[in-house]
Amino acid sequence: MATNVVELRTPQGRESLELLLEQVTITCPEDIHDAAVALARIAQERGMQIAVCDDISSKEPMVDADGTILNADIFRWLDDGARWWEDHRLALHSPLPRACRYESEPFWVNRHGFNTRWRNSYLGEIDLNDFEKRSLCRAAIVVPVHLPFGQISASSFISMDRDKEDLSAEFAENGALFAMVTRCFVAGYVQANRTKRRIPSDCVLSKREVECLRWAAIGKTDKEISMILNRSHATIRYHIHRAGEKLDSVNRAQTIFKAGQLGYLGASD
Repeated sequence: MATNVVELRTPQGRESLELLLEQVTITCPEDIHDAAVALARIAQERGMQIAVCDDISSKEPMVDADGTILNADIFRWLDDGARWWEDHRLALHSPLPRACRYESEPFWVNRHGFNTRWRNSYLGEIDLNDFEKRSLCRAAIVVPVHLPFGQISASSFISMDRDKEDLSAEFAENGALFAMVTRCFVAGYVQANRTKRRIPSDCVLSKREVECLRWAAIGKTDKEISMILNRSHATIRYHIHRAGEKLDSVNRAQTIFKAGQLGYLGASD
């Protein structure tokens, strides 16, 4: 599938942009409803309807402080066949959230391919067969938001003209703005609702601990790591165990997982 490179225009009007960002800013759960209304209006005024998912791995719908489902009652995805937020299989089968696993910048896509700010070979290999059926739209502007601890958000802007298949003009004109307001909204929503702490705060791993975990993350055993680093088997085990204590992990696998979530292990390729 083709991946075309496009250029976004910088949003004009500093004061108006600051005002829009202020309107979608969330500092507590009570801000969610009004911020969502503002986000929906920003999309509608530009001929689009927005769909927001804060975590593509979660089955929980996004709600305001009163439990109102945002995508249903505010973003108005209510018609038969349009309630995408009720179909949890979409995160696995739709090319839209799947692409957000491989891209962090906004893009637009239709059955002919992805259109991004730079070439991304991963997107070019994503299957776009039956695009409309699997994505529930003919074309979409998509804004990925990569959040702390490995959480990925995927939000889509769909034209009010459901037959429209070419969003190149809309993406060039409003793509940067859509990315800014969506990221502001999603980041605030996630922070306002984050109650569980699975990662110790202010965790600092040593250079040797990180080095051992990087090798462990690609499948090397302690014995193999000891040969690579020219250290004793016991020393390698100590460093990995010490890292696990700092990360409050229950086993080696969780130690590697948490270190990856904090960005200690870097990219996988």
